[in-house]
Amino acid sequence: MPHPTDTLDAVAVRTWCALALEGLGREREEIDAINVYPVADGDTGTNLYLTAESAAAAVEAVFAAHATGTTAPATADAVRAMAHGALIGARGNSGTILAQLLRAMASVLAAGGDGDHLARALSRAAASARRAVAHPVEGTVLTVATAAAEAAEVAGAASGDLAAVAAAAHEGAVAALETTPDRLPVLQRAGVVDAGGRGLVVVLGALLETVTGRAPVRATRPVPGPPDRAPGGPAPADDCAGEPGEGPAFEVIYLLEAADEAVERLRTRLDGLGDSLVVVGGDGLWNVHVHVDDAGAAVEAGVEAGRPHRIRITHFAAARGQARPEPARRAVVAVVPGDGLCDLCARAGATTVLARPGEPPASGELVDAVRRAHAREVVLLPNDAGLRHTAAAAAEQARAEGIRVAVIPTRAAVQGIAALAVHEPERSFDEDVVAMTAAAGATRYAEVAVAEHRSWTTAGICQAGDVLGLIDGDVALIGPDVPGAARTVLDRMLAAGGELVTLVLGEGVPDSFGDELETHVRAGHLAVDTVVYRGGHQSAPLLIGVE
Repeated sequence: MPHPTDTLDAVAVRTWCALALEGLGREREEIDAINVYPVADGDTGTNLYLTAESAAAAVEAVFAAHATGTTAPATADAVRAMAHGALIGARGNSGTILAQLLRAMASVLAAGGDGDHLARALSRAAASARRAVAHPVEGTVLTVATAAAEAAEVAGAASGDLAAVAAAAHEGAVAALETTPDRLPVLQRAGVVDAGGRGLVVVLGALLETVTGRAPVRATRPVPGPPDRAPGGPAPADDCAGEPGEGPAFEVIYLLEAADEAVERLRTRLDGLGDSLVVVGGDGLWNVHVHVDDAGAAVEAGVEAGRPHRIRITHFAAARGQARPEPARRAVVAVVPGDGLCDLCARAGATTVLARPGEPPASGELVDAVRRAHAREVVLLPNDAGLRHTAAAAAEQARAEGIRVAVIPTRAAVQGIAALAVHEPERSFDEDVVAMTAAAGATRYAEVAVAEHRSWTTAGICQAGDVLGLIDGDVALIGPDVPGAARTVLDRMLAAGGELVTLVLGEGVPDSFGDELETHVRAGHLAVDTVVYRGGHQSAPLLIGVE
């Protein structure tokens, strides 16, 4: 339980993000189950969770960067990180609107964290979210945000006390949420409140708990229960605004680097292509969300406006109950550190998740990959010790959806390659997991990396630009150059025995380097085989595995 606070400083923002993520995770399935507008695709809770997860991760990164200091980060740095994280990680219509709400709040809270600033932040957020939506509809999260802002303004004018403002905002949101079925007929027919609005109540409840140290009493109505509705699934077609086949066929989301004037033209273009248009962001970076029949045209419009990336296109057929192919018996999902290994693992039959340098995947991305694998049984290879808890959370979420998932605790990509090499889908699930776990466990791993800054290591003090040889996660040596460090690391690892050396070359490392290391291994260990792969853009010039 957090300690009460009279100001939203960086620590409070961190707590707020963590509590919001926890709350959305706890209520994700119920929010998904009442998702009937604008599309009954049963993913509002999940999208809000993934957006909040990205915001929380960005704030944690700010704190990690200050880990060696004696003071916490500046409040402005924390709230801007929260807003940026939400923007780049926004999912779906609801997540995109949440990102805009947080971005607008951050612009005010960066200047102060008292009750007056919070009231003004909520007002700016509600107005900004309405402007971001091409055609605002009452009875949605916009209504809830406006009510929260109006209640906060009254409380702020009366006392300016932070706790009073936070409590008023939460109470106003709860009251408005209960009226959403009266404002939006599709909600009334389904007997539910707005899913996005309920998610916002959770976020504001987390804010109130952060400020007061007490969790608010949950005041939303329970998920209604027509006999044919499963928890966590979309509403039946009869509860929806139209028949299952009605409405645009695709949801298109992408980040866009573009100037303000280009974005205004883009809004007009996309508004003519489809509906549920939401464009949020600013300062050259935007998150674009739209439902269209021509996904290609929506992406082309982004290309004309600027540089789109992280493009996600979702077909609504599955969400609307149309037939999907039967799931496969078993699949493997592997996190890989470079695009070269993506291709390698994909050719071996795995569904891959790319971990970009400095951007580890969130649990939502892993769950998406598990769903994408479309199998009854999934083996998950995180390939990074730091992803242990993330993979476990993703597996738990996937199991709740009826998928049997086993996480093999691979700590490096080379261990994942070894596990994938012995994968045999014809074996029983348990036997396959045991064999893959044994192969991964029998593979020692190392990497040769370049230090980015001066720091203490288990091998002594390194300076920026020094070459580090890490064996099984610990710095074993500090050297002046990559070739020398690589040879020393190989010799130390092979001194304990081995039958196969795996070398993964990073981007910019010439093929001749792999040939030189292979020759070095053969010269000292005739019975040891060597395989070389191109890893592409990865964090280290060289990854090494010894089996």
